[in-house]
Amino acid sequence: MGKHNFVTIADLSKEKILYMIKLAQEFEKHPNREILKGKVVATLFFEPSTRTRLSFETAANRLGARVIGFSDAKVTSATKGETLKDTILMVSNYADAIVMRHYIEGAAQYASEVAPIPIINAGDGAHQHPSQCMLDLYSIYKTQGTLENLNICLVGDLKYGRTVHSLIMAMRHFNPTFHFIAPKELAMPNEYKIYCKEHNIKYVEHTAFNEKIINEADILYMTRVQKERFSDLMEYEKVKNVYILKNDMLNNARDNMKILHPLPRVNEIEYEVDTNPHAYYIQQAQNGLYAREAIICDVLGLSMDEITNDPTIIK
Repeated sequence: MGKHNFVTIADLSKEKILYMIKLAQEFEKHPNREILKGKVVATLFFEPSTRTRLSFETAANRLGARVIGFSDAKVTSATKGETLKDTILMVSNYADAIVMRHYIEGAAQYASEVAPIPIINAGDGAHQHPSQCMLDLYSIYKTQGTLENLNICLVGDLKYGRTVHSLIMAMRHFNPTFHFIAPKELAMPNEYKIYCKEHNIKYVEHTAFNEKIINEADILYMTRVQKERFSDLMEYEKVKNVYILKNDMLNNARDNMKILHPLPRVNEIEYEVDTNPHAYYIQQAQNGLYAREAIICDVLGLSMDEITNDPTIIK
């Protein structure tokens, strides 16, 4: 298996998604290995991050790789006017793979076109977040036992929420029914509704968020209203607390229903929900480690056989 990029979830086949889930399962069994000893992974974060950056860096460390990079573009030569192309080419001299988050949509695709080493997209603007999508898929599979024929409610910021955009594309293989729940200011963009129609993905749009909708869900995917995407803060103030999940809204939820959230949360899930058996967002974040171990190894060309027969496993 050769080296390749991980830029968009849209390119992954059903078989590849299920393969990546199997890889994540293998890393959950044995997260500590030396299979990447001697490798260097660069994490270039032009935009703030906690979970994504730390879980990628932890994944690389647990696999035996060294990590270089930055978490603030202000401390790099970008402040002197260095172009993204030059940054990517320079870092490619030092690393075996680059994990990049950028505020411009399409930046990861551009980086993959100029870089001689694999690029992993850790989020590009409001466009996509494919590694988050892989951990979401792994979380859904773990909690439901399948990815097929699920009712999935996407709640909150569907306009700027790159995690929900990626999830729609990934689930096209598995016959989902989506419920898009958002105020009109944050409704799912037309391009993704067109995508659903082109791929025969069933969806229903709602502006109300209530128990009736929750009671039919297998997955309740909450999202934060992203203040940083708004140019008009008055518009943000109007919608920031439009949907808040409370414990008493979950009284009649399906036994299998799980609440996911890409985090960080602000006000959209009350803290009392954390101890509810339906809450899964903390475990979901933990699953990010295993999914990202799988992604790093996959882009570097390691096969399932090499990983399952890895002699460097630390038990």
